[in-house]
Amino acid sequence: MKYMLLIYGNTDAWNAMTKEGTDEVMRVHQALQQELIASGELLETNELPLDEAKIVRTKGGVPAVTDGPFIEVKEILAGFYLLECASIERATEVAGRLVEAEFSLVEVRHVGR
Repeated sequence: MKYMLLIYGNTDAWNAMTKEGTDEVMRVHQALQQELIASGELLETNELPLDEAKIVRTKGGVPAVTDGPFIEVKEILAGFYLLECASIERATEVAGRLVEAEFSLVEVRHVGR
């Protein structure tokens, strides 16, 4: 089954990290990615840069596009992992190993049937 791990980030927490802290986050991601590649579970992963985000809202059939994701929340969608694994328990175990789960949240969603 496919599962999407949606990694939410808090820009205040991220900006407060030292260079050593951000280097450690990247090290943990790289190690986990290598493990998931070796097990055949990793289908795709990527960060979602904020400077390329757009918000689209349609009013009266006319789309309005603005820079985003500037919505009224503290946490923003910052990245994802797409996994092929045996169960939601395995997907949540992987999600719990993401560093971001220490200071933000990681949402696990079943993808497709």
